[in-house]
Amino acid sequence: MKLRYLASVVAIAFTNQAIADEDKTWEASSELGAIITSGNTETTTFKFGANAKHDIGKWTNEYKLNALYKEDEVTLDSGLKDTQRTNEKYGAAIQGNYNLGEKHSHLFVGLTHDSDYFGAYRHETVLSGGYGFRLIDESNMRLGFDFGPGYKYFQYSEKNQELFKDGRPKAGERDDEWIALAKADFSWTISDNAKFTQRVKVESGSTNTKSISETALLTKINGSLQMKVGFNVTHNSEVDADKVNTDTETVLTLVYSF
Repeated sequence: MKLRYLASVVAIAFTNQAIADEDKTWEASSELGAIITSGNTETTTFKFGANAKHDIGKWTNEYKLNALYKEDEVTLDSGLKDTQRTNEKYGAAIQGNYNLGEKHSHLFVGLTHDSDYFGAYRHETVLSGGYGFRLIDESNMRLGFDFGPGYKYFQYSEKNQELFKDGRPKAGERDDEWIALAKADFSWTISDNAKFTQRVKVESGSTNTKSISETALLTKINGSLQMKVGFNVTHNSEVDADKVNTDTETVLTLVYSF
C-alpha cells in the first residue's frame, strides 16, 4: 500500500473534525538551546523544539517539531583541522485524539516523520491509529497510554554502502512494513516551580524494533520561561554494520510557554 493513500486517512480525519467553536483552546511551548565554543576547540550545537495542543470539542490535536544541528572541529588524515557537521536531525509529528466520555479515553490517528543524517535510519515515516486511555488523571499527575497498529516507510542509512550481515537491502534503499505501536506519557507537577515528564514509545516490526525514552525535568524561571534538563535514549534492534544500536542525548534548554 502506498504511503500517500494511507496519509490521506490523516487528512480526512483532521478535515472532518472542523467544528465552529468559539472556545478553542491552545497550549503551546517552544524550546531552544545553543552551545558555541572557539579557541582550542571549536564546536557549534543548536537544538530547537516546539509543542502545541489544540482542544476543539471532541477533538484534541497535538503537534510537535524538533531539530538538532552540530558541528565539531575534526583532525583530517592529513593532520589539518577542519570543522565538519557531526549531527543533524529533524522531526515532525501530528496526532488527533477523538475523546470518548470525559476525555479519559480516546481514539487516535497520527503521522510522524524523522530525518537523521547520522542515525541508524536516514528517513522514517509512520502512520498509526488506535486506542488510548488515562490510567491516572489527577490535578498534579497524569499517566496515559496509546496502543494500535501502524505502517512504517523507511530508508536505510546512506553512510554504509555494504549489505547487512544477513543479506538485507543495501544502505540508501527504502522499505516498508506494518508495525505495532505503544506509547506511555507520564507527567508529575512536583510543585508550582517544578515538573517531571517521562515519555516512552515503542514501534515493533518484523525488520526492526525502535524504542524511544524521553525524560525531562522543568523548573520555572518566571511566569512563562522554564529551564529544561532532559535525557533521551533511542534504541534500534537492527542497524547497519557501522552503527551502534543505542543513541543517547543530554539536553539543557530554555522553554517558553504561551
